[in-house]
Amino acid sequence: MNGSRGLSFLYLFLGQDIVAADGSSRKEATLKRIKLGFLSKPAEDFNLDILYSKELTLKGLQERLLCLPLKSAKRIIVIKDNQGLKIEVKDFILEYIKKPSAHIVLIIDINNPEFRDRFVNGLLGIAQVFRFKEPMRLDTFALGRSIDSKRTDVALGILKQLLDNGEKPEWIIGGLRSAWERNLVQPQEAKKRLKALLVCDLEIKTGRLTPGFALEKLVIGLCGLSKAFT
Repeated sequence: MNGSRGLSFLYLFLGQDIVAADGSSRKEATLKRIKLGFLSKPAEDFNLDILYSKELTLKGLQERLLCLPLKSAKRIIVIKDNQGLKIEVKDFILEYIKKPSAHIVLIIDINNPEFRDRFVNGLLGIAQVFRFKEPMRLDTFALGRSIDSKRTDVALGILKQLLDNGEKPEWIIGGLRSAWERNLVQPQEAKKRLKALLVCDLEIKTGRLTPGFALEKLVIGLCGLSKAFT
């Protein structure tokens, strides 16, 4: 876990909590440090709101933001479970952080950040970020890395998840090509990888093999190819 520089009115918790063997929570410890920096102890409970995104309405958030601190210079509002936030609430927050209230410290807790998401990107440019345990991003670059490391079982697992998530076969093939174009490989290996991608694409387009089977065959072949060049 580490924090990156940002403005002190907005904090972003990225990733899943890290719980130690004694049951202590990294996120709770981080929140405690932030509270110590802004809230006076006697009035701490009156100046802290924990809100859950699935239950949060735009009106409810606006009302909380208008509440004044009690015997303290600041109030802290924590929004948990970003995935359940309504679009109108996200849009409001992105506008709010341009002109935030001087007495509010806003903390947004995102367990599974999607960095292509407009909301997450809008927060990243402004917030002070604390990173926790982030799940491996399942994309064609992750698939390419698992092939490079010759981990056939992992690569097949990522492929299955990509297909289950609705990734189109042509996107997967194109993504692998793009990933390898960014990372130089031996010319002879690059030529064989490209040929394997073209064969797979042809097998799918002609209907010779089903997309899932053709891609599994491709992944197994590419993992074997990577082993041959090590």
